[in-house]
Amino acid sequence: MQLSTKIEPPSGFNLLSLRELWRYKELLYFLVWRDIKVRYKQTVIGASWAIFQPLLAMIVFTLFFGKLAKIPSDGIPYPIFYYAALVPWLYFANAIANATNVMIENQRVITKIYFPRLLLPLSSVLSGVIDFLIAFAVLILMMLAYGIVPTIYIAMIPVFLLFAIASAFAVGVWVSALNAMYRDVRYIVPFFIQFWMFASPVVYPASLVPEKWRLIYGLNPMAGVIEGFRWALLGSGEPPQLIWASALTVVVALILGLFYFNKIESTVADVV
Repeated sequence: MQLSTKIEPPSGFNLLSLRELWRYKELLYFLVWRDIKVRYKQTVIGASWAIFQPLLAMIVFTLFFGKLAKIPSDGIPYPIFYYAALVPWLYFANAIANATNVMIENQRVITKIYFPRLLLPLSSVLSGVIDFLIAFAVLILMMLAYGIVPTIYIAMIPVFLLFAIASAFAVGVWVSALNAMYRDVRYIVPFFIQFWMFASPVVYPASLVPEKWRLIYGLNPMAGVIEGFRWALLGSGEPPQLIWASALTVVVALILGLFYFNKIESTVADVV
């Protein structure tokens, strides 16, 4: 007796088949590991780029926004203030940039075999966690060098990391699907990310936002993530006012993104 498997796109409210994703967990591991190896293959500084990228940005921000523009930092030394925001922000920005082209880069695989296409943007998001951990370790060393002891809320960092991963995945699902259908999306995303950075509390504290607008400002998911990181490590910021609004945005964006991704999944092999 020959067994057969029927493959069909998900429908209705079956947005995320955890059972199917679990069946392909080995493939997810392979995709993540491949992304990490390709990123640093034949590079001069290798994984050190995960340190130099936020470090160089921190130096520029400290000189121009801190020393020259005198933007307040809630009493935190400017290098620590900016580096603490750049660690989650650069993880998010790089994850979105990688997820944008992931469907196009894997078009040969998509057109030949079946697997949950959702693994592609998910792998792009997860592969950046290594860079995040490296940069985070440097941040802890910098804090100790400045005589700053992390607060007891540092135990919340894994929660905010998951928050950042969920935010990146929610946006990554959208941009990967849209870029597969409309190739000019990859040109829009870099500008979109740059604008998003200045709409997030990277170079300024969220306390500068008028309180009456703070809830609306919290609809930016990275506002909750960045303020959460600063609060957990440095005791600054007021994340509870932002986190709930940010979390709501992530949930809505992810659900709508999964709807759209599932809608184009059955035809993506024909258009990539």
